Amino acid sequence: MVNLENEIKAYAIKNALEHGKADASKVMPKLFNHGLEKSEIKIVMPLITKTIKEINSLKKDKLETLFKEYSQYVLEKEEKETGLPELENPSSKMVFRLAPFPSGALHIGNAKTFVLNALYSEKYNAKTLLVMDDTIGSAEKQIAPDAYNLIEEGFQWLGVKYEKPVIYKSDRLKIYYEYAEKLIKGNHAYVCHCPQEKLREHREKGIECGCRQFPVKDQQKRWKDMFEAAEGTAVLRIKTSMLHPNPAFRDRVLFKISDRVHPRVGSKYRVWPTLDMCWAIDDHLLGITHIIRGSDLFIETDMEKFIWDIFKWDHPVTIHTGFVNIEGIENMSKSKSQKEVASGEYSGWDDPRTWSMQSLKRRGIRPEAIREFIESIGLNKQNITLPVDSLYSINRKLVDQEANRYSLVTEPIELIIKNKPEPKIVEVPMHPDKKETRAIKVDRIFISKNDFEKLKGKEIRLLHLYNLKLDKEAKNNTAEAKFTSLENKDIPKINWVSDAINCTILMPTGEKVAAIAESSIKTLKNSEIVQFERFAFCRLDQITAETYEFWYSHR
Repeated sequence: MVNLENEIKAYAIKNALEHGKADASKVMPKLFNHGLEKSEIKIVMPLITKTIKEINSLKKDKLETLFKEYSQYVLEKEEKETGLPELENPSSKMVFRLAPFPSGALHIGNAKTFVLNALYSEKYNAKTLLVMDDTIGSAEKQIAPDAYNLIEEGFQWLGVKYEKPVIYKSDRLKIYYEYAEKLIKGNHAYVCHCPQEKLREHREKGIECGCRQFPVKDQQKRWKDMFEAAEGTAVLRIKTSMLHPNPAFRDRVLFKISDRVHPRVGSKYRVWPTLDMCWAIDDHLLGITHIIRGSDLFIETDMEKFIWDIFKWDHPVTIHTGFVNIEGIENMSKSKSQKEVASGEYSGWDDPRTWSMQSLKRRGIRPEAIREFIESIGLNKQNITLPVDSLYSINRKLVDQEANRYSLVTEPIELIIKNKPEPKIVEVPMHPDKKETRAIKVDRIFISKNDFEKLKGKEIRLLHLYNLKLDKEAKNNTAEAKFTSLENKDIPKINWVSDAINCTILMPTGEKVAAIAESSIKTLKNSEIVQFERFAFCRLDQITAETYEFWYSHR
């Protein structure tokens, strides 16, 4: 792998100068023109993260000086943003589709392909259809009745536009039956009664199933009988070559029997199509011209093409894009979230641990940030891993200018200050770039236990106030300190709170952190984003008689 240390630093400095903070999602794509291979992203990412942290700690004048030294590593052609690459066969009649399976809410992981479809639809002024993939699913992956509305809420919040009415696969069973009968009549499909274990063995060895040999008329009767057969006793399979290099492609299942009750159509149907079958039929009948889907669906694409060729249908342009794994997110599984929501472990789909669109909205993440994050990744063919701060840094740019500053303290320790100055009121800036101030009543002063433990015995500055020397011990949540000066010296600065109000911070882990904040937060309205200085950006979720409840956004 080529040494990209200088290039990483150069683009990090450039990005910081242009946008206030360097962002990994903006730096990393620049490196491909310097020889970085996609397979090496995971290796180089720690260096990018380390460099960005270093660069973001520097002041603007220092960055400007450094850039003179490192600008030689910036390629001229990188000055122009290329945006999303062009797609094959663009036209004035392009049609995209969104095809979510309604097992739960949209989350940061599966939102990628949906947003890419939306971005391209906007780019080409195309039509986008919302097709709910609500086949019967499986025992492991079942439809959640509330998922339909949750998905649409997520799309609307993200600004993903689609045609109305919504299309439901559960309303189109008769269409799928019609084409199943055509496949049987054309000797392209057969009903199989073999045990799963036996069929798996035959597929691995390339042996044709005996059920495959029955004549068409018998297959038509066996198909009709499927609708009265017991669950698990019969499936409809498509005839492929048993010598296909991928055993999973050999005679794939197109229909199966299920007695599960469907949330929309109840027990009206017992014979249900697989997604392979649905997609092949719907993508043709609905006039889909371009399909953007995950890199885990190559075999499904091949099956669609196989069916299209049987019916002599044109092939839509199909693009596979890799997944994005985000470091710092423990749960990217919709099925796991579904179980935790159902069990009550999570408070609902807006629990921050689901990473759903509903939860990100409550945390104060902007939909524009998610769209920009996904667009910056683009149509990556390989799976990549990015730090969660890549998303946070984009959101930070959006909220920083409007988020007023306040002070908050966790695990408070009261300071007993000797010889402290008399001012009872101090004017503190609401925002470093704004003229407005807030008046803080200086009475009892509290600092965090963590700050005290790190700095005990040292001289510190209470942010925006004055300097103190902390005692070396705290007892019963109090500690002594001695006033030293008013001068704004180059010493550690810490938060403090006076005239405190109780509040809580709901963290992304689901943990609720108790804290106190300055009384100025009384002016806040629900859903307002604030920055608690030296702590994090937070969104005010609700106000109760006892406390102000915030949701943690990010640092």
